[in-house]
Amino acid sequence: MQQSEQVCGSPSVLLLEPFYGGSHKQLIDLLKENILSCSVFTLPAKKWHWRARTSALFFSQTVPTCSSYRVLFSSSVLNLCELVSLRPDLARLKKVLYFHENQLVYPVRRNQDRDFQYGYNQCVVVSYPVQFPDVSSLLPEHKRIRRPCSGKRSEDNDIIRQQGKQSQDDDIIRHCGGQQLSLSSTLESTCGSKTIVTPVSEVESAAQVKPLHIVWPHRWEHDKNPELFFNTLLRLKEKLLDFHVSVLGETFTDVPEIFSLARVPLDSNILHWGFLPSKDQYLQVLCDADVVVSTAKHEFFGVAMLEAVHCGCFPLCPKALVYPEIFPEQYLYSTPEQLCKRLQELCRRPDLARKHVAMVDTSLYSWTSLKTQFKSLLTSDSP
Repeated sequence: MQQSEQVCGSPSVLLLEPFYGGSHKQLIDLLKENILSCSVFTLPAKKWHWRARTSALFFSQTVPTCSSYRVLFSSSVLNLCELVSLRPDLARLKKVLYFHENQLVYPVRRNQDRDFQYGYNQCVVVSYPVQFPDVSSLLPEHKRIRRPCSGKRSEDNDIIRQQGKQSQDDDIIRHCGGQQLSLSSTLESTCGSKTIVTPVSEVESAAQVKPLHIVWPHRWEHDKNPELFFNTLLRLKEKLLDFHVSVLGETFTDVPEIFSLARVPLDSNILHWGFLPSKDQYLQVLCDADVVVSTAKHEFFGVAMLEAVHCGCFPLCPKALVYPEIFPEQYLYSTPEQLCKRLQELCRRPDLARKHVAMVDTSLYSWTSLKTQFKSLLTSDSP
């Protein structure tokens, strides 16, 4: 059923979300916590097509008339034109429509007549703010010793800076790119007055012995192309390569058959399978993992990939969609063969992924960086 949350007094911002789940929920919750004087109306994250078709009618009947509203914010799942037509009192408001994705290019499973209405309603995408959590207490030893520290922690603790120097001695490192730790007799990580000293031999031994841990933290739907991911893992199995895998993400009504088909042959490799009920559990798995993989055919930001990088994972993404805008060349693959080759290399040398510091500045997408723009949008009633 619908959820609503209204502030006492005179709310100035109306937040509407027809699909209150996943990244949609994350954004609304973030705005609700940081923008004063909001009224929030949402619908559960079920039956996406019905939400897109009928939420305007529903909200037109459930959102009360309020003369203090100045700004209306919604995701593009809502047909804003229909809502304003049904509720003329909302026409005067400044409207901020957030485009999570472009429905015109949504991949289809079967060639048939398509419903283009969703695409006509939403054709652009903008930056997405992420509240990166402090995961320092969840990180394993090999990630803590290479994680940058400072006397003063940033608000979101979300800047992963580049460390060390470029290794030119190994073909795999040249292929993967990025900056590696410069290892001496000991590795030191200093945070304020505390210094952690870990013998290199212990770290290298642990990093090399444990199998590579691959995580796939995406919705179990066909647009995330799980077939490519699982087929790649099965090829690694055929080559007798050792690895662990965690397959996370939400499931909905129609789960692609590949999940049930791949689970049996991969059973001995699986560490986690399915949606994790708490955010802390989810973050712990990301912190424990070494490599995060995207095989998506439809992606316009990729919160899960950036969260995994924030937790110290080495990213592998398609050289397509939004990824080249965020991830440097060394983290991109163009073909299934390239993805398989990269994972083969890292399975044979998991320490390379564990010592690598991803050259992705997640702070660019943090709430700390973007909050001024969002607050300006939602606290001013001028266009």
